[in-house]
Amino acid sequence: MRTAILALLATLCLETPALRAQIKARLPDTPMTPPWDKGIQPISRESYWNAVECGKQGGARPACVFYDADLCKNDDFTLAMYTPYKSVAYEVWRVVRAGQPPPTPSYGEAQRTRVTLGVTLTAGSKNAITDVVIKRGGKTFPPTARALEATGGKFTFDFSAFAPTADITIEVAGKTGTRTCTVEQPVLTMFR
Repeated sequence: MRTAILALLATLCLETPALRAQIKARLPDTPMTPPWDKGIQPISRESYWNAVECGKQGGARPACVFYDADLCKNDDFTLAMYTPYKSVAYEVWRVVRAGQPPPTPSYGEAQRTRVTLGVTLTAGSKNAITDVVIKRGGKTFPPTARALEATGGKFTFDFSAFAPTADITIEVAGKTGTRTCTVEQPVLTMFR
């Protein structure tokens, strides 16, 4: 019995630091144009037209559309953000990239869009995702909806969870451990 307990403790001591390792969110080194410093918010006329300009850039992966590509880089999962801004910017980018004139995406549909955080397991990860929460200043923001899949999941949040008022921590719980990613307030302001 004692040997089994010691073995369990040794395993936890070896695995826990790596699985609880703090990740720091990073944005692409490429400047994001057009500029944006208001963070994720419900669509407004200002954010709508800024998103249209973002999408008009075309190219392979404009930073203003794909800023979240390596946001919280780690060995267990990748994140993808879906926001009202990104829904407009992506639709314009997709059409412009195909060589067509920029469309005018539905403003009404963008108004109905919430913040969804997609979590996808990286190749070889055995840490199946079980939940995601956002934490700020001792307060926890659970998702308003979640859809778990074998390869990760989608977690929808209210805008307040991503308000650029203070640092947040994205906590991704898995079957074998929890990873956390700190997003500092200045980085949150650049989220779109």
